[in-house]
Amino acid sequence: MAKKKSSGKPKRRSRGGFPIDNAPVPQSLDTINLNAAGIDIGSTQHYVAVPSDRDSSHVRCFGTFTSDLASLADWLEECGIKTIAMESTGVYWIPVFELLEARGFEVKLVEPGKLKSVPGRKTDVLDCQWIQQLHTYGLLAGSFRPDSAICVLRSYMRQRAMLVANASEHIQRMQKAMMEMNVQLHHVISDITGTTGLAILDAIVAGSRDPHLLAKLRDPRCKNDESTIAKALEGNWREEHVFALKQALELYRFYGSKLSEVDSKLEEHLGTFSDRSDGEILPKLKAPKAGSNSPRFDMRNQLYRVLGVDMTTIDGISGQSAITLISEIGTDMSRWATEKHFTSWLCLCPGSKKTGGKLLSGKTRTSANRAAAALRTAAASLARSNCALGAFFRRIRSRLGSPKAITATAHKLAKIVYGMLKYGREYVDVGNDYYEQQYKKRAMENLAKRAAALNLRVVPNELAG
Repeated sequence: MAKKKSSGKPKRRSRGGFPIDNAPVPQSLDTINLNAAGIDIGSTQHYVAVPSDRDSSHVRCFGTFTSDLASLADWLEECGIKTIAMESTGVYWIPVFELLEARGFEVKLVEPGKLKSVPGRKTDVLDCQWIQQLHTYGLLAGSFRPDSAICVLRSYMRQRAMLVANASEHIQRMQKAMMEMNVQLHHVISDITGTTGLAILDAIVAGSRDPHLLAKLRDPRCKNDESTIAKALEGNWREEHVFALKQALELYRFYGSKLSEVDSKLEEHLGTFSDRSDGEILPKLKAPKAGSNSPRFDMRNQLYRVLGVDMTTIDGISGQSAITLISEIGTDMSRWATEKHFTSWLCLCPGSKKTGGKLLSGKTRTSANRAAAALRTAAASLARSNCALGAFFRRIRSRLGSPKAITATAHKLAKIVYGMLKYGREYVDVGNDYYEQQYKKRAMENLAKRAAALNLRVVPNELAG
């Protein structure tokens, strides 16, 4: 078969063959951190690597006792180390991190997913050397960790969350004991740890079995009447089930007393922050209901004194959710360059998984970030709220469903929080009606543009209601 003659014109490149002007690929990596060390954290021993020219044995193993950690810091000082990278393994890294930070080292905590193991047989010696090498070239990004005062606040809040979780477990055990006796109290009152529920449970544990006498302990605010509650309190009072109910009630109250202790420590620690409120005192929030897990002190004024802004004015943000947010993100928003960096760190922005010039997935990244969880909870509470954020939530939910509406509204809340804490902006709710009018205006403008592109014109229907 004869070859086709060339026309002399340059061949047209395929769709993916056009040249792209890019910066030249570096042939070698620059060493950025010359005084860098890497630590492979373990439960009983830590492996530390320094540059090979600092010591004849540039990889050493240290124990985990406090004296061993002091020897580790001394050796790093002798080797002239200024910056250290370590892997966040469980809680084993915390004592090392705090001691080295107190000794003046710059310490970076790196997520395990960002540290790829050395090919071949994995050993602790190779791991610490690999961490040290990556850190030398500046290829490791440290995880966010707030200052020491916020770390103390975070510790108290996480301890409090653990106590609340344990207390809720014993509420479930009380319900189980009552179900085994066929006492349906939790079906006729909204909360068995409220005023009515605790009064009835105390009477049952004390030996009272008459359902009508127990129903008289009903609080007047209960929706169900005495006769309905009395029917629910007819049961089979077996001794072993009453005993289980008694112990669960005692344990629930025990955790409640520990919660009060944590709340007093929280209030005391918040008092150590500098006052940024200029002496202004805000009206107190409504007192939490009986059985509520919210702290009992004046959260609004305590936070206003610390921040200089009132976060509780944001729709969906309560005093407890505001303290939770501050304990996780701190008060210094300069750690994130823009609000986009902040929402990306929270994993509340759309994903950008692209290849071949196509977006494969815009799904939001999954995260166990407690601050993001608090914002999602606040966003979910706006489902029926008569505010602009509530209207936004309902509009997104009607198109994309509740999960995506919660993420989108949490994203908006994160941007509001960022602006308030960094620039001192006050939040002003424009209202549901104003939001709907602005949305209708934007929709009309978009329709007019699309119609003009088709040489058409949008005419409002004046006869429509």
